[in-house]
Amino acid sequence: MVALEEYPRIAAGKIRQLYAVDDEHLLMVASDRISAYDHVLSTPIPDKGRVLTAMSVFWFELLRDEIGTHLVSADDPRIPNEVRGRALLVRRLSMLPVECVARGYLTGSGLLEYRRTGTVCEVSLPDGLTEASRLPEPIFTPATKAELGDHDENVSFEAVAHTVGRQRAEQLREKTLRLYRRAAEHAESRGVVLADTKFEFGISAEGALVLGDEVLTPDSSRYWPADDHEVGRAQSSFDKQYVRDWLTSPASGWDRSSDLPPPELPGDVVDATRARYIEAYTRITGRDLADWPTPTT
Repeated sequence: MVALEEYPRIAAGKIRQLYAVDDEHLLMVASDRISAYDHVLSTPIPDKGRVLTAMSVFWFELLRDEIGTHLVSADDPRIPNEVRGRALLVRRLSMLPVECVARGYLTGSGLLEYRRTGTVCEVSLPDGLTEASRLPEPIFTPATKAELGDHDENVSFEAVAHTVGRQRAEQLREKTLRLYRRAAEHAESRGVVLADTKFEFGISAEGALVLGDEVLTPDSSRYWPADDHEVGRAQSSFDKQYVRDWLTSPASGWDRSSDLPPPELPGDVVDATRARYIEAYTRITGRDLADWPTPTT
């Protein structure tokens, strides 16, 4: 059997690592690490990498009639047993330098910008919106891809057009909103609100636009329980917001403005966060994570 050490590592992000398999394929491995406020925390969340991988596979399969994807297999002899369940064999792409964000609800950095300017990424919005308001129509709010430790920055559509060309920018906007609407409709049928999400696209060797990276995971999306959605307040969520809230609470003792790294997460925060990730997977896919492969040594 192949071992992970046999593949050269060619890139490492906050959560994922990329390994070269051959000239046409990569191994994308998700870890159990979790990041918050531009820090990778020292405490992992058990099974998080499996959730991210399993959920990405679910969405790649569901959306493949909308666009080609980089997924080759989650169960291939070229995937080492030590990362099976956390790794995907994918096609090599030339990735575009744009975070393609779709928002159907107002929250996060979009809400902050709206309160200042009445717009999000230069998209004008109606007056009177507030935390967790549903937008009249989903909007395309792209961002730059940041280096490790830096913030992604929201940018205008015109900035994207300047970077990748107008025709490609219009294609990215159309595909992003189409995929968001399709995913939001499915999530709604499962009792979940997809508030916003981020897609990444690349160009294949044949010149086609292809959906890459992870897709519609709790790391790249805001998922809220539909039966608890209430405009005007922060929402409970199926992502790492629980970790963010603890880090900024008096219980953590951490000063976000300091140069010190965040503290280790206590067991109850780890357990609650793990439960949220698994519930997101179960609710949205209708599948049991116990049926997904587990790494073996």
